[in-house]
Amino acid sequence: MAVMIERRYSEVIHPLHALLLAGTIPLFLGAALSDAAYAATYEIQWNNFASWLTAGGLVFGAAALVFAIIDLCRAHRRARGAAIYAGLLLLMWVLGFFNALIHARDAWAGMPAGLNLSVIVTVLACAVAWFGFCTPHMGGRK
Repeated sequence: MAVMIERRYSEVIHPLHALLLAGTIPLFLGAALSDAAYAATYEIQWNNFASWLTAGGLVFGAAALVFAIIDLCRAHRRARGAAIYAGLLLLMWVLGFFNALIHARDAWAGMPAGLNLSVIVTVLACAVAWFGFCTPHMGGRK
């Protein structure tokens, strides 16, 4: 008589994946705050800070996206929540990339769009991190 045990619990994500995912929040938040400081003071260095922080957030986000895609390919982690998480992470990365392109322009030329995109990407980074840490994954190994 074969016994099949179906485990239903929230598996934790890999610690390196968690570090990379959580690292996107302070980087994108720092970019948004730097953009806000630039809008208030017109000091060009704040725009430079925002550019570098956005680039760092993109590096961390790309590495977390690689982990998310690997998780999608693993049979025991395939769930609707994992696909939504990977999609949100991809959306965050794409918007962050457009934000980096806007920050590559002249500082004042990219001002309202850069600040707005920085805030949107920061909110998305928080949502993606919450979703990545709280999404239950179905585990059904024999």
